[in-house]
Amino acid sequence: MDSHYDYRRFGILYVDDEELSLKNFERAFRDTFRIFTAPNAEEGFRLLEQHADSIAVVMSDQRMPGTKGVQFLERVRQFRPRTIRILATAFSDLDAAIAAVNTGAIYKYITKPFDGESIEQTLKRCLEFFIVQRERDQLLSEKLSAIHKMVITDRILGLGVLAAGLGQHVRNSMAAIRTFIDLAPEMLHRESIDLGRLQNPAFWQDFHAKVQDRMKALVELLNHLSEDAQPTRFEFDSEVSLRDLVAGATARHSEKIAQRRLQVLNRIPADLPHLWVDLPKAEKLLDLILRDEIANLQEQATVKFEASFVAASASICIRIEDDGPGLPEEAIRSLFDPFFVRSDNTDEFGINLMGCYFIVHHHGGTISVEPGADGGLVFQILLPVKPSAGAPGIESEDFLVRVMTNERLWERLLATA
Repeated sequence: MDSHYDYRRFGILYVDDEELSLKNFERAFRDTFRIFTAPNAEEGFRLLEQHADSIAVVMSDQRMPGTKGVQFLERVRQFRPRTIRILATAFSDLDAAIAAVNTGAIYKYITKPFDGESIEQTLKRCLEFFIVQRERDQLLSEKLSAIHKMVITDRILGLGVLAAGLGQHVRNSMAAIRTFIDLAPEMLHRESIDLGRLQNPAFWQDFHAKVQDRMKALVELLNHLSEDAQPTRFEFDSEVSLRDLVAGATARHSEKIAQRRLQVLNRIPADLPHLWVDLPKAEKLLDLILRDEIANLQEQATVKFEASFVAASASICIRIEDDGPGLPEEAIRSLFDPFFVRSDNTDEFGINLMGCYFIVHHHGGTISVEPGADGGLVFQILLPVKPSAGAPGIESEDFLVRVMTNERLWERLLATA
């Protein structure tokens, strides 16, 4: 055994309908490799399913009753693409072997009768290739996790960068506008203009109030963005009750909920396992969700919070359902993109759900949205009860695609600022 590789770390599955061939193969190589044998394709595939993470190489005879070796190895390729596949064939089957190589069904073919020393070297090279490939994938995964951490941090900070870059200019401009608006009633009075003699004094009073409201909303937006410029912690050291988190967020937004006459139903079970979270981010997540619902739902609408424990993944599945107008499918796909708005409400700036997306992934979770059965939208958030310290893992390629898309959008925004 070469000192650099442990050839018994992963197994080799040999499939052949000849019992003697199976026995000879196992006897010849069992001291060097971990050997699995099967007398037919079905039994071989069952063993592969049972030991999927342990088998690195699958070798099959071509001439077997029923499923031929090439067909079996093609099925193996579809099930475990990284598994190294070898076809054992007689000279008369070389055309089938060459075709299998050309279509990618097998890595290599060997001819019968076997040369023991040659096969041993071939199997060692196959295992070495599998191990190197696996180590490369693990290294790539670690690098992607590091990139993922930086991307999450950068995108959360990106909101703060945008606020920092534009905030001062916007505030300076708004200060002049606000001074003018604030002084307007006093100046009208000083100029001895009778408001009652204006054609529509109610219009000017309304105009004054609306401008004040819009300026207040812009200042709040800049403040919310600036909060995100704080360094992101990848520590989840606060144990919290999800029910209490929802109740706290509802209380913080109670005034606006009452103004819109919305009904927020907190149906989170009291006995649900507690979550370990980055508390400021967890509170921000629920604030953003409620802020989005308040901005987009019609008056007297209902928002319902439910949750359940998922034992298989040690996670909490949070379901947030509203009875709003809903969205078409193509709009739902863009719901987490920056500055996407789902209504004509002027209070909606379109960044709330993008913030939710990053906070959920910051905790190693996932968030999705789908149409409700009776209209409205249903958000589903899956959060691990105790996320891993450090950068969260990558659950899907979709996350990086979305992040990189957002990266390009931010670059365009900053370039035109």
